Amino acid sequence: MHGPYCCPNCKTNRSRFNIIQQVPQAVKMDPRSGDIIEEYENNAVNPFHIPYKGPDYRVQCAACGLIEDEKTFLKFGELR
Repeated sequence: MHGPYCCPNCKTNRSRFNIIQQVPQAVKMDPRSGDIIEEYENNAVNPFHIPYKGPDYRVQCAACGLIEDEKTFLKFGELR
């Protein structure tokens, strides 16, 4: 999180945001019941399970509610 944010939706908010830390949990679920059968620890997933490669953080504008990748808010903050 480096640099100023600006909301790309409402275009006025530069100070009120919710930082959402994404913590993935790798699991195997029962297809019928939805119960968790197995939890994978420390990226020790089986060959058929692709590990999470998404962003570590998402940002929500506390004025309009838009939730986007942090890079979107940073880029728009550079332009304004």
